[in-house]
Amino acid sequence: MTATFPTVRMRRLRQHPKVRDLVRETELSIHDLICPIFVKHGQGENIPISSMPGQYQVHLNKLTEEIDLITSLNIPAILLFGIPKEKDNIGSRGFNEQGVIIQAIRIIKKHAPALVIISDVCLCEYTDHGHCGVIDEHTGCLDVNNDETLPLLQKQAIAHVKAGADIIAPSGAIDGMVQAIRTALDDNDFKHIPILSYSMKYASALYGPFREAAEGSPEFGDRRSYQADPANSNEALREAQLDIAEGADMLMVKPALAYLDIIARLKNAFPGLPMCAYQVSGEYAMIKAASEKGWLDEERVMLETLVSIKRAGADMIITYFAKDVATLFAK
Repeated sequence: MTATFPTVRMRRLRQHPKVRDLVRETELSIHDLICPIFVKHGQGENIPISSMPGQYQVHLNKLTEEIDLITSLNIPAILLFGIPKEKDNIGSRGFNEQGVIIQAIRIIKKHAPALVIISDVCLCEYTDHGHCGVIDEHTGCLDVNNDETLPLLQKQAIAHVKAGADIIAPSGAIDGMVQAIRTALDDNDFKHIPILSYSMKYASALYGPFREAAEGSPEFGDRRSYQADPANSNEALREAQLDIAEGADMLMVKPALAYLDIIARLKNAFPGLPMCAYQVSGEYAMIKAASEKGWLDEERVMLETLVSIKRAGADMIITYFAKDVATLFAK
């Protein structure tokens, strides 16, 4: 009896490496990458972040060296986080003219004017209690007062744009933050400045290393009263719809790898809006830790995870691997 074989085989397009390149559906490019930077007040050498091997807190006096490396690798954009010298209960160092982030933006814009500066607008890095807004003193429940926080986010956004920020990225998961910032930008003749909204920011356990890096851990409680429940998917559509109506120009999902379904849902629902995904500190740290143990091939896993984020629908990716990927692509 003669065996019957299929006339078409999927492996035909997998045999030759150049054929695999020709038929590849998803391409990762340097132009997809956004590199986060933690800028620390004062002078000194870069400070290694123990939970994020290869990442540093960069002092202001070392900032131009970091920017020179990033621009030499042709990375198009950076995302800035500030680590101030002092903190208070309203996070005023986030919009103070002499604050670390304002100084950093000015330095970068003067040194590398073509580099896109995305500025994270949130109060958690600058408040002494570590939460993303003003603590409600009226109810005694130790929670963020949503409406009292909005004017401070407006001040922060305007201060960052005046210093030279190209894109404002509100990340505090405060209701109405996009509308408040859009109104402030428009009223101050910054109608041309786009807003990249952290539209779906989950209350994730994967932010742990970031808390060390940004020195912004909450002094009490957690952020689950304003960040999204990881169990919810439909909520992402509502959040995105609200942000779009309020004036968001781009959407973001954070974290990325555990929420690829959310990236895909939002991209399918709003295909006309650029989609950003944030491969967060915990995702980076897990890959680094496993590769240091010899359990994973760091380079392959790095690329595989980033391609999966792109495949899910992300047009741009914030990743701590940005310099590693750019260096690899430059070879």
